Amino acid sequence: MFGSGGQLGVELLHELRERGYDVTGFERTHLDITDPAKVEQTLATIDPQFVYNAAAYNQVDVAETEPAAAYSVNGLAVRNLALACRQIDAKLIHFSTDYVFDGTLGRPYVETDLTHPLGAYAVSKLAGELYARAYLAEPLIVRTSGVFGPAGMNTNRGNFLELMLRLARERKPIRVVEDHFASPTYAPLLASRSIDLAEASHHGIFHLGGGTPISWFGYAELIFEATGVNPELTPTDAREYRTVARRPQYSALENKRLAETGIAPMPPLAEAIRIYMNKRATM
Repeated sequence: MFGSGGQLGVELLHELRERGYDVTGFERTHLDITDPAKVEQTLATIDPQFVYNAAAYNQVDVAETEPAAAYSVNGLAVRNLALACRQIDAKLIHFSTDYVFDGTLGRPYVETDLTHPLGAYAVSKLAGELYARAYLAEPLIVRTSGVFGPAGMNTNRGNFLELMLRLARERKPIRVVEDHFASPTYAPLLASRSIDLAEASHHGIFHLGGGTPISWFGYAELIFEATGVNPELTPTDAREYRTVARRPQYSALENKRLAETGIAPMPPLAEAIRIYMNKRATM
């Protein structure tokens, strides 16, 4: 399992072990997945049945100034994993992003909608999908959106929910864009549903978004409703809040294929936030 230190990776490790799997987790400091020889040697030694790749370069704005670094991790490294998986006949489960779309459709994206990445990060993530599909007959590619999980309390970059709570504690005015929409996704449920798909031998592209298309401003409102906090929260828009990288304006995901499998759906975002806050209170 690659990317074991991130919000999703932590939950994948936990869920796989809960299900009785013997799991080896790798963080960036353990193994450089951009090194094809090391990847091939490591996987040949372990000889796993499943290989989960939650490792990613996800600094969207920084990628615009160092696109080669983003492409190396999100694109070429997936090629390395796919080739190594092919050698040992392992199933690759690779995680991608809603950013492969341009956000102009005006409705949640389904798996068959055409991709159109807008920036270096998005291009690199789409390249990873293409490499997985080019070198493997039946990879499982899971696209997700706005991942948040308990591990975000302890990582440097955190998550949107922790950012909102920190700003509220600091009693700072909070401005959040109301014209960009996504499907924020709770990491433990993303992990469990992905493992369900792998265990049922599904392959191809699946969307596993949080189940609720919502603006980032609406997301912030739900967070403060759930926590009983009432900060100074006002909406803004993309015109006022400029970023280096272009972002899709409406990249919410519809979990169309998941619904056809009989696997449990993702819950509404408000419920996921409540679960998160209950978990947070015990940590």
